Amino acid sequence: MKAKQCLVIGLGRFGTAVATTLYEMGHEVVAVDTNEDNVERVMNLVTHAAVLDATEERALKSIGVADFDVVVVGIGSDVQSAILATLNAKSLGAPYVVAKAIHEMARRVLERVGADLVIRPEHDMGVRIARQIATPNMVDTLDLGSDYAIVEVEANERLKGNLRALNLTGRFGVQVIAINRSGRVEVSPRAEEELRPHDKLVLIGTAHAIDEVRRYLG
Repeated sequence: MKAKQCLVIGLGRFGTAVATTLYEMGHEVVAVDTNEDNVERVMNLVTHAAVLDATEERALKSIGVADFDVVVVGIGSDVQSAILATLNAKSLGAPYVVAKAIHEMARRVLERVGADLVIRPEHDMGVRIARQIATPNMVDTLDLGSDYAIVEVEANERLKGNLRALNLTGRFGVQVIAINRSGRVEVSPRAEEELRPHDKLVLIGTAHAIDEVRRYLG
């Protein structure tokens, strides 16, 4: 995996977690905040940390914001600062900006000023937990924007037989891209593959198709 150049703006709990985790995973991370105490707290946990006001276009330009593969705007409660930082990053040529929103209105504005991905950590985690409670057979979910998702489902009595007979593509519009069997993953399984109890199927499909599978699994 090629190391990415990452800029994290805002070092509250969310930004600090993103910055330090990316660094632990081998990426180069520059972390900035207007609060000197926040910067000092992560100084030895990232590649470089600095006191910087990302709402100032000149400040972002000085650190070469356009050269980073990913810019994460983790500013939370100050919505105006988050919007300005996102707008500045995109206008200066940042190729991919992830922004944190604390409510729906902030999400809409951040998307309009150019954020490539807007997340609402507490809301998104709440939705994910609710789905796991409501459909415990759904092991995990990876959202691919608003239209598509990858999910891992555990085979139960309604998922018996081989993949050809189950015909999940024809019935639901989802495709099986892998099977996880006791920790061994088979990518692009054959149509003749027989499912066993507790096999985990990795599916890809539209949000609507995934919901159909959820309802089918009960």
